[in-house]
Amino acid sequence: MSMAAHAFVLLQRLLPKRLLTAAVYWLARRRSVPVKNALIRGFCRLYPIDLAEAEGGRAEDYADFNAFFTRALKPGVRPVAPDPARLVSPCDGTVSERGTIDADRVLQARLEAKSHTYTLAALLGDAAAATPFVGGEFATIYLAPYNYHRVHMPSSGRLVGIRHVPGALYSVNAATARALPGLFARNERVVCHFETALGPLAVIFVGAMNVGSVSLVGLGEITPRAGRTLSDLPLPAAREFVRGAELGRFNMGSTVILLLPRGSVRWDDGFTARATVRVGASIGRTERPA
Repeated sequence: MSMAAHAFVLLQRLLPKRLLTAAVYWLARRRSVPVKNALIRGFCRLYPIDLAEAEGGRAEDYADFNAFFTRALKPGVRPVAPDPARLVSPCDGTVSERGTIDADRVLQARLEAKSHTYTLAALLGDAAAATPFVGGEFATIYLAPYNYHRVHMPSSGRLVGIRHVPGALYSVNAATARALPGLFARNERVVCHFETALGPLAVIFVGAMNVGSVSLVGLGEITPRAGRTLSDLPLPAAREFVRGAELGRFNMGSTVILLLPRGSVRWDDGFTARATVRVGASIGRTERPA
Protein backbone atom coordinates (compact mmCIF):
# COMPACT_ATOMS: atom_id res chain seq x y z
CA MET A 1 0.00 0.00 0.00
CA SER A 2 1.36 3.43 -0.94
CA MET A 3 2.71 5.87 1.61
CA ALA A 4 0.19 8.43 0.34
CA ALA A 5 -2.75 6.12 1.15
CA HIS A 6 -1.46 5.46 4.65
CA ALA A 7 -0.87 9.17 5.18
CA PHE A 8 -4.43 9.91 4.06
CA VAL A 9 -5.84 7.43 6.58
CA LEU A 10 -3.60 8.81 9.33
CA LEU A 11 -4.84 12.32 8.57
CA GLN A 12 -8.42 11.11 8.89
CA ARG A 13 -7.65 9.50 12.24
CA LEU A 14 -6.38 12.85 13.51
CA LEU A 15 -9.17 15.03 12.11
CA PRO A 16 -12.21 15.89 14.26
CA LYS A 17 -14.49 13.99 11.87
CA ARG A 18 -17.74 14.51 13.77
CA LEU A 19 -17.11 18.21 14.24
CA LEU A 20 -16.32 18.67 10.54
CA THR A 21 -19.40 16.63 9.58
CA ALA A 22 -21.59 18.72 11.90
CA ALA A 23 -20.23 21.90 10.29
CA VAL A 24 -21.04 20.60 6.80
CA TYR A 25 -24.51 19.57 8.00
CA TRP A 26 -25.12 23.12 9.29
CA LEU A 27 -23.78 24.84 6.17
CA ALA A 28 -25.74 22.60 3.79
CA ARG A 29 -28.99 23.75 5.40
CA ARG A 30 -28.40 27.53 5.31
CA ARG A 31 -31.27 29.19 3.45
CA SER A 32 -29.59 32.51 2.84
CA VAL A 33 -30.13 32.94 -0.91
CA PRO A 34 -26.63 34.28 -1.70
CA VAL A 35 -24.96 31.58 0.41
CA LYS A 36 -26.88 28.57 -0.90
CA ASN A 37 -26.74 29.78 -4.53
CA ALA A 38 -22.97 30.29 -4.27
CA LEU A 39 -22.55 26.79 -2.80
CA ILE A 40 -24.66 25.16 -5.51
CA ARG A 41 -23.02 27.03 -8.39
CA GLY A 42 -19.55 26.38 -7.03
CA PHE A 43 -20.34 22.67 -6.67
CA CYS A 44 -21.61 22.52 -10.25
CA ARG A 45 -18.37 24.09 -11.48
CA LEU A 46 -16.32 21.60 -9.48
CA TYR A 47 -18.21 18.45 -10.50
CA PRO A 48 -19.93 17.24 -13.71
CA ILE A 49 -23.53 17.75 -12.53
CA ASP A 50 -26.25 17.18 -15.16
CA LEU A 51 -29.06 19.43 -13.95
CA ALA A 52 -30.95 18.73 -17.18
CA GLU A 53 -32.02 15.46 -15.52
CA ALA A 54 -33.20 17.16 -12.33
CA GLU A 55 -36.66 18.52 -11.55
CA GLY A 56 -34.98 21.81 -10.67
CA GLY A 57 -32.53 23.03 -13.29
CA ARG A 58 -31.22 26.17 -11.52
CA ALA A 59 -29.62 27.00 -8.18
CA GLU A 60 -32.62 29.23 -7.46
CA ASP A 61 -34.93 26.18 -7.55
CA TYR A 62 -33.53 24.79 -4.29
CA ALA A 63 -34.17 26.01 -0.75
CA ASP A 64 -30.68 25.06 0.44
CA PHE A 65 -27.62 23.08 -0.63
CA ASN A 66 -28.92 19.84 0.88
CA ALA A 67 -32.12 20.12 -1.17
CA PHE A 68 -29.93 20.43 -4.27
CA PHE A 69 -27.70 17.54 -3.23
CA THR A 70 -30.69 15.23 -2.66
CA ARG A 71 -32.48 16.56 -5.76
CA ALA A 72 -35.25 14.55 -7.41
CA LEU A 73 -34.96 13.57 -11.06
CA LYS A 74 -37.46 14.16 -13.84
CA PRO A 75 -39.88 11.26 -14.40
CA GLY A 76 -38.52 8.66 -16.79
CA VAL A 77 -34.81 9.51 -16.69
CA ARG A 78 -34.05 6.35 -14.67
CA PRO A 79 -36.31 3.67 -16.17
CA VAL A 80 -36.53 0.40 -14.27
CA ALA A 81 -35.45 -2.70 -16.23
CA PRO A 82 -38.73 -4.16 -17.55
CA ASP A 83 -37.83 -7.84 -16.99
CA PRO A 84 -39.26 -8.70 -13.55
CA ALA A 85 -36.53 -11.33 -13.08
CA ARG A 86 -33.87 -8.61 -13.01
CA LEU A 87 -32.36 -7.22 -9.83
CA VAL A 88 -31.82 -3.50 -10.42
CA SER A 89 -29.25 -1.01 -9.20
CA PRO A 90 -30.38 0.82 -6.05
CA CYS A 91 -28.39 3.94 -6.86
CA ASP A 92 -26.20 5.83 -9.28
CA GLY A 93 -22.53 5.19 -8.59
CA THR A 94 -19.45 3.06 -9.17
CA VAL A 95 -19.20 -0.60 -8.21
CA SER A 96 -16.55 -1.04 -5.52
CA GLU A 97 -16.86 -4.83 -5.25
CA ARG A 98 -19.44 -7.52 -5.86
CA GLY A 99 -19.52 -11.28 -5.65
CA THR A 100 -20.06 -14.22 -3.32
CA ILE A 101 -19.56 -13.89 0.43
CA ASP A 102 -16.77 -16.19 1.62
CA ALA A 103 -18.55 -17.95 4.49
CA ASP A 104 -19.31 -14.93 6.72
CA ARG A 105 -16.66 -12.56 5.31
CA VAL A 106 -17.40 -9.80 2.80
CA LEU A 107 -14.71 -8.51 0.44
CA GLN A 108 -13.91 -4.83 0.98
CA ALA A 109 -11.04 -4.31 -1.46
CA ARG A 110 -8.62 -6.36 -3.55
CA LEU A 111 -4.95 -5.66 -2.88
CA GLU A 112 -1.78 -6.86 -4.60
CA ALA A 113 -0.63 -8.96 -1.65
CA LYS A 114 -3.91 -9.62 0.16
CA SER A 115 -7.55 -8.60 0.41
CA HIS A 116 -9.34 -6.64 3.11
CA THR A 117 -12.52 -8.31 4.36
CA TYR A 118 -14.95 -7.81 7.23
CA THR A 119 -17.54 -10.06 8.85
CA LEU A 120 -21.27 -9.96 8.25
CA ALA A 121 -21.89 -9.80 12.00
CA ALA A 122 -19.67 -6.72 12.32
CA LEU A 123 -21.39 -5.04 9.37
CA LEU A 124 -24.94 -5.76 10.54
CA GLY A 125 -24.27 -5.34 14.24
CA ASP A 126 -25.99 -8.67 14.90
CA ALA A 127 -24.67 -12.22 14.46
CA ALA A 128 -28.19 -13.67 14.15
CA ALA A 129 -29.12 -11.23 11.38
CA ALA A 130 -26.00 -12.32 9.48
CA THR A 131 -26.99 -15.99 9.28
CA PRO A 132 -29.22 -15.80 6.13
CA PHE A 133 -26.40 -14.16 4.17
CA VAL A 134 -23.56 -16.58 5.01
CA GLY A 135 -22.18 -17.79 1.68
CA GLY A 136 -24.58 -15.43 -0.09
CA GLU A 137 -24.12 -12.55 -2.51
CA PHE A 138 -23.08 -8.94 -1.96
CA ALA A 139 -22.61 -5.72 -3.91
CA THR A 140 -20.97 -2.48 -2.76
CA ILE A 141 -21.65 0.72 -4.72
CA TYR A 142 -19.88 4.02 -4.07
CA LEU A 143 -21.78 7.28 -4.64
CA ALA A 144 -19.45 10.09 -5.70
CA PRO A 145 -20.33 13.71 -4.84
CA TYR A 146 -21.67 14.32 -8.37
CA ASN A 147 -24.04 11.32 -8.36
CA TYR A 148 -27.79 11.31 -7.79
CA HIS A 149 -28.11 10.59 -4.08
CA ARG A 150 -31.45 8.89 -3.61
CA VAL A 151 -31.49 5.15 -3.00
CA HIS A 152 -34.12 2.88 -4.54
CA MET A 153 -35.25 -0.71 -4.09
CA PRO A 154 -33.31 -3.37 -6.03
CA SER A 155 -36.32 -5.70 -5.73
CA SER A 156 -39.81 -5.60 -4.29
CA GLY A 157 -40.06 -6.39 -0.60
CA ARG A 158 -41.54 -5.77 2.82
CA LEU A 159 -39.50 -3.76 5.30
CA VAL A 160 -39.21 -5.80 8.50
CA GLY A 161 -36.41 -4.11 10.43
CA ILE A 162 -34.23 -1.00 10.63
CA ARG A 163 -31.08 -0.89 12.72
CA HIS A 164 -28.82 2.07 13.40
CA VAL A 165 -25.23 0.98 14.02
CA PRO A 166 -23.05 3.78 15.42
CA GLY A 167 -19.48 4.11 14.25
CA ALA A 168 -16.79 6.36 12.82
CA LEU A 169 -17.04 8.67 9.82
CA TYR A 170 -14.04 7.85 7.65
CA SER A 171 -14.05 8.69 3.96
CA VAL A 172 -15.30 5.75 1.87
CA ASN A 173 -13.39 6.50 -1.32
CA ALA A 174 -11.25 3.84 -3.00
CA ALA A 175 -8.00 4.97 -1.37
CA THR A 176 -9.42 4.61 2.14
CA ALA A 177 -11.09 1.27 1.31
CA ARG A 178 -7.73 -0.11 0.20
CA ALA A 179 -5.82 1.23 3.20
CA LEU A 180 -8.21 0.82 6.14
CA PRO A 181 -9.30 -2.75 7.03
CA GLY A 182 -12.94 -3.17 8.03
CA LEU A 183 -13.88 0.30 6.78
CA PHE A 184 -17.56 -0.39 6.10
CA ALA A 185 -17.99 -2.19 9.42
CA ARG A 186 -16.30 0.72 11.24
CA ASN A 187 -18.40 3.56 9.84
CA GLU A 188 -21.84 4.64 11.04
CA ARG A 189 -24.59 2.91 9.09
CA VAL A 190 -28.31 2.24 8.79
CA VAL A 191 -29.31 -1.34 7.96
CA CYS A 192 -32.71 -1.99 6.35
CA HIS A 193 -33.93 -5.60 6.38
CA PHE A 194 -36.55 -6.81 3.89
CA GLU A 195 -38.50 -9.96 3.17
CA THR A 196 -38.61 -10.56 -0.60
CA ALA A 197 -39.44 -13.29 -3.11
CA LEU A 198 -35.68 -13.91 -3.27
CA GLY A 199 -35.44 -14.37 0.51
CA PRO A 200 -34.00 -11.90 3.02
CA LEU A 201 -32.48 -8.72 1.60
CA ALA A 202 -30.37 -6.13 3.42
CA VAL A 203 -29.89 -2.62 2.04
CA ILE A 204 -27.21 -0.83 4.03
CA PHE A 205 -26.55 2.92 4.04
CA VAL A 206 -22.91 3.51 5.07
CA GLY A 207 -22.09 6.95 6.44
CA ALA A 208 -18.79 8.75 5.84
CA MET A 209 -16.93 11.97 6.56
CA ASN A 210 -19.35 14.85 5.91
CA VAL A 211 -22.16 12.27 5.63
CA GLY A 212 -23.68 12.18 9.08
CA SER A 213 -27.28 12.07 7.91
CA VAL A 214 -29.52 9.48 6.24
CA SER A 215 -33.25 9.86 5.58
CA LEU A 216 -35.73 7.05 4.94
CA VAL A 217 -39.11 7.26 3.22
CA GLY A 218 -41.85 7.35 5.84
CA LEU A 219 -39.46 8.18 8.68
CA GLY A 220 -37.56 11.26 7.56
CA GLU A 221 -34.09 11.97 8.90
CA ILE A 222 -32.88 9.24 11.23
CA THR A 223 -29.20 10.15 11.63
CA PRO A 224 -27.25 11.80 13.15
CA ARG A 225 -28.51 10.40 16.46
CA ALA A 226 -27.68 11.69 19.91
CA GLY A 227 -27.12 8.25 21.41
CA ARG A 228 -24.03 6.28 20.39
CA THR A 229 -25.52 2.85 21.04
CA LEU A 230 -26.82 0.29 18.58
CA SER A 231 -30.60 0.63 18.27
CA ASP A 232 -33.56 -0.83 16.39
CA LEU A 233 -35.74 1.90 14.93
CA PRO A 234 -39.53 2.04 14.57
CA LEU A 235 -40.92 0.96 11.22
CA PRO A 236 -42.89 3.35 9.00
CA ALA A 237 -46.61 2.83 8.46
CA ALA A 238 -46.08 1.88 4.80
CA ARG A 239 -43.69 -1.08 4.67
CA GLU A 240 -44.25 -2.51 1.19
CA PHE A 241 -41.79 -1.26 -1.43
CA VAL A 242 -41.87 -2.17 -5.12
CA ARG A 243 -38.79 -2.66 -7.27
CA GLY A 244 -37.39 0.74 -8.22
CA ALA A 245 -39.27 2.68 -5.52
CA GLU A 246 -37.37 5.27 -3.51
CA LEU A 247 -36.21 3.95 -0.14
CA GLY A 248 -34.14 6.82 1.23
CA ARG A 249 -31.34 9.25 0.59
CA PHE A 250 -27.92 10.35 1.74
CA ASN A 251 -27.74 13.96 2.89
CA MET A 252 -24.29 14.12 1.29
CA GLY A 253 -22.91 11.01 -0.40
CA SER A 254 -21.50 7.65 0.62
CA THR A 255 -21.88 3.91 -0.07
CA VAL A 256 -24.70 1.37 -0.41
CA ILE A 257 -24.19 -2.34 0.32
CA LEU A 258 -26.62 -5.07 -0.76
CA LEU A 259 -26.72 -8.51 0.88
CA LEU A 260 -28.69 -11.44 -0.58
CA PRO A 261 -28.94 -15.16 0.20
CA ARG A 262 -26.88 -17.85 -1.50
CA GLY A 263 -27.87 -18.51 -5.13
CA SER A 264 -30.51 -15.76 -5.26
CA VAL A 265 -28.87 -13.78 -8.09
CA ARG A 266 -26.43 -14.24 -10.96
CA TRP A 267 -24.64 -10.94 -11.39
CA ASP A 268 -24.60 -9.42 -14.87
CA ASP A 269 -21.24 -9.69 -16.65
CA GLY A 270 -20.97 -5.92 -16.88
CA PHE A 271 -21.69 -5.43 -13.18
CA THR A 272 -18.08 -5.64 -12.00
CA ALA A 273 -15.65 -3.58 -9.91
CA ARG A 274 -15.18 -0.03 -11.29
CA ALA A 275 -18.28 -0.27 -13.51
CA THR A 276 -20.64 2.71 -13.52
CA VAL A 277 -24.28 1.99 -12.66
CA ARG A 278 -27.52 3.93 -12.68
CA VAL A 279 -30.72 3.51 -10.69
CA GLY A 280 -33.09 0.98 -12.23
CA ALA A 281 -30.60 -0.66 -14.59
CA SER A 282 -30.22 -4.44 -14.43
CA ILE A 283 -27.35 -5.70 -12.27
CA GLY A 284 -28.27 -9.40 -12.10
CA ARG A 285 -30.72 -12.13 -13.04
CA THR A 286 -32.86 -13.89 -10.44
CA GLU A 287 -34.60 -17.27 -10.54
CA ARG A 288 -37.98 -15.66 -9.85
CA PRO A 289 -39.47 -12.17 -10.20
CA ALA A 290 -37.56 -9.72 -8.04
